[in-house]
Parts: sequence; structure tokens; C-alpha cells
Amino acid sequence: MRPSPIAIIIAFTLANCGGEPEKRVRPPALVESTAIQSATFTDGIEAVGTALGNEQVVLSAPVTERITALNFADGGFVRRGQVIATLAQGQERAELASAEAQALQARQQLERIEAHKKRGFATGATLDQQVALAGSAQASAALARASIADRVIRAPFDGWVSLRDVSVGAIVTAGATIATVSDLSRIKLDFTVPETRLSLLREGMPIKATAAAWPDRPFNGTIATIDPIVDPASRAARARAILPNPDRALKPGMLMTVRVLSEQRKSLAAPELAIVGDGENSYVFVVEDRKAKRVKVKTGVRQNGLVEISGGLKAGQMIVTEGVVKLTDGAPVRLPGDPPPKGAGPGATKG
Repeated sequence: MRPSPIAIIIAFTLANCGGEPEKRVRPPALVESTAIQSATFTDGIEAVGTALGNEQVVLSAPVTERITALNFADGGFVRRGQVIATLAQGQERAELASAEAQALQARQQLERIEAHKKRGFATGATLDQQVALAGSAQASAALARASIADRVIRAPFDGWVSLRDVSVGAIVTAGATIATVSDLSRIKLDFTVPETRLSLLREGMPIKATAAAWPDRPFNGTIATIDPIVDPASRAARARAILPNPDRALKPGMLMTVRVLSEQRKSLAAPELAIVGDGENSYVFVVEDRKAKRVKVKTGVRQNGLVEISGGLKAGQMIVTEGVVKLTDGAPVRLPGDPPPKGAGPGATKG
């Protein structure tokens, strides 16, 4: 029986096609690379701290009394010893006048008894009694003067006064705030550091701090003190830095971001885009003879878009910086400026 014409056509077609589909070779991936170089890295600690005045005190009324004078302006500058406020002193001055009169009388009587004692007309017991009376009168006068001084409130140091919340004639109770005086010539910046990072911290180390009010202005200072006690609840210790503040840009109470600058070192650096993560390991692709070789590396500090690299690489080696997602170990690559792959026409897709 002779084969049908349809069977002859199918057999002829399969013979011409070889019976297998055509295999397409993927062109080399187009990537960008750069020579790995060294960069300066700085170990640092980042934290958040609160700004405090160099010196700051809340001046309160020592007794319940009426305010008779206020000698400061809102937000004004005061000198050490300057009178801030005066409380009513009428009763205290009357008591002082009475005590001084009694002290004068007791002193005069003491002088007369001393004269009589020298002539033998007074006993030693009488003299001792009058000495005690004179001393008591002087103590009463001193107590009255101290009571008056308590009603004159003075600035303990040079500084800037807070906004005023009281007025002349108002009666303030004992402990009520009259004014807050702050020395803003420099700022104390308190922040906490985990106990695991305390080994990186030392007195005298430089810091940089920024505040939300001045995002583009770093404030430089140094660590002045490290608390010798670690808080058992937070497992952190408090550190205090000092920041110069000549223009009073920083205010007590500000929240500031702190970066402690530790030791600097030179290390190989790769752009962050060049690092490929695989589980807990990190890799880069090195370009050798137009092939991508995956190399395991150990990463360190990340800084300014660069990652510290140690192990596996040498300075000057070309690493892939863009296009790493298209690569596998040993895959061919094409760099900018290389001729297009053979057979690639004008409409060919870039690898």
C-alpha cells in the first residue's frame, strides 16, 4: 500500500526541521561597573538627646507674699545678683527696727555693766547675763535681716529670663514660680547609649548634633561626662555632651539627633547597589574577561551610599554596580561601549 500524499508532506517537513525546535542563545547582560577603591569610614553611635541650659534655675517665692516689684522683661538678659522681684517687707522691716533697738539697748547696758565690773560694783554673773542678752538681741536683728533678704529674689548667674507669668500686686504662694533663668552660652546635651556600645564611648570624643529647627546646620561638641551607672531597666548609660551656643540658636528642651564620631579608618568601599544579599551572606559580582564572578564579601559600616567591604576583593578590581539582578555566577556581561552582540539588529532588546 502506497503512503498518502499528506503523510509524505509531513515527513518532508520534519526532515527539513530536524525534528527539534531552534535554540536561542541569551545575549550578554548590559551592566555598569566601577573599580573598587578605598574610602574613609567612621565608627559612630547615633542617639537622640535633650538639650539643657548650661545652668538653669527656677526662681520661686520663698514665702506667701504680695509682689511689690518685678525688674525683668520677657526673655530679657539679667546679670548675676540683679534683683528679679521684690516681695512685700513691711512687717519684716518693722521687726528689724524693733530688733535693732533692742540690740542697741542691750549693747549699751553691757557697756555700763562692764564699767561697773572694773570698779567692783558688778558681779561676774551679772556681766555674763547681759552678754547673753546682747547676743540674743543681735541674733534677732540678724533673723529679721535674713527674712527681708528672702523677699528680694536675685539672679544667681548671668542668663536669659523666661516669659513673665506674674504681675506686680499679685499674691504668690510659697514655691510658686516667678521666673526661670537660663545660661545659654553653651548647651548640655544628654543622651543614652546602650551598654553594648559603651566601649566605643570616651570623654572628649567629638559629636555632631542636629535639631529639627535647624536641619541643615550641624552643631559640633564634645562628650564631657559619661554616667558611671548603667540603668538596669533600660541597660543604657547616660552621656552628656557640651555644645557651644554663641548665637543662642539652641534652646533648652529641644530634641536633638546625636552622632558620636569614633575612630576613622580606610577600607575598601562598594556602592550599596553593588551588594547582593543571599540569606545572611553578602556578595558582589566581579567582572573578569567579560564574565560576572560572584564573590562573597564581609560588609561593615554603611556611610554616604557606600558599604565597607572586607575580604575577597582587592583595590582596583571591577565590580558590577548596576544590573546585578540580571546576573548569575559566570554569566557573560557587556559593558557600555562594547559592540552589540552578533545578530542583534537595531530593534534588539538590551540585555
